[in-house]
Amino acid sequence: MEDATHASEPHAGGIGQRLNWLRAGVLGANDGIVSVASIVVGVAGATTSAGALLTAGLAGLIGGAFSMALGEYVSVSSQRDSERALIEKERRELAEMPEQELAELTQLYRDRGLSDATAQQVAVELTAHDALAAHLEVELHIDQNDLVSPWHAALASAIAFTIGGILPLLAILLPPSEWRVATTFIAVLIALALTGTISARLGGSSAPRAVLRLVIGGALALFATWLIGTLLGNSGVVAAALRAAGVS
Repeated sequence: MEDATHASEPHAGGIGQRLNWLRAGVLGANDGIVSVASIVVGVAGATTSAGALLTAGLAGLIGGAFSMALGEYVSVSSQRDSERALIEKERRELAEMPEQELAELTQLYRDRGLSDATAQQVAVELTAHDALAAHLEVELHIDQNDLVSPWHAALASAIAFTIGGILPLLAILLPPSEWRVATTFIAVLIALALTGTISARLGGSSAPRAVLRLVIGGALALFATWLIGTLLGNSGVVAAALRAAGVS
């Protein structure tokens, strides 16, 4: 029974990691939705120029995707470097003081509720099979064969942000000028409600509460940028800047 449970742990860990990746993807898409929507709604408050909206939206989409990718790459690289350092430290300790490491592993299993005899037997057998893997799993909760790739994390983050950002960009460009802001507001709030529901389901939390937080936060962000854009547009600052940039 213990062997079957132990054998199932990597599978369970894999499921947990996939859920974390999926949750990160949903959050990345949510960032893309809010970030790009805030930019284009702000510009739409200042001008009805489709060229200006497209330029601002694409700039926000591309810049945000690269920023998300870079941030994720740096974060995961730091995490992976730390995990590799811990793996090397554990490998060195196993080579230099195997008796102390065996005693440490035995104590870790005692702390998990095993009897002294069982803890000793499990520690000895796992050490004989793969001492490093046993210590990494129980002591550090690391699988040396399943370290996260910074490049994969960066690519996934950029793709998630881009998918989320495309929605408000299309919502602001496709309708007639008089419906652009309203259409974008509606599309974004529906999308945020959807991502909030998915995120809550994955995290096992309350969906209504998560949806309410996202929808209210998104609505405030859109309203604030639209208001600022409207005020600047009415003052002529944005119009003058657009004329100077050659955007009609």
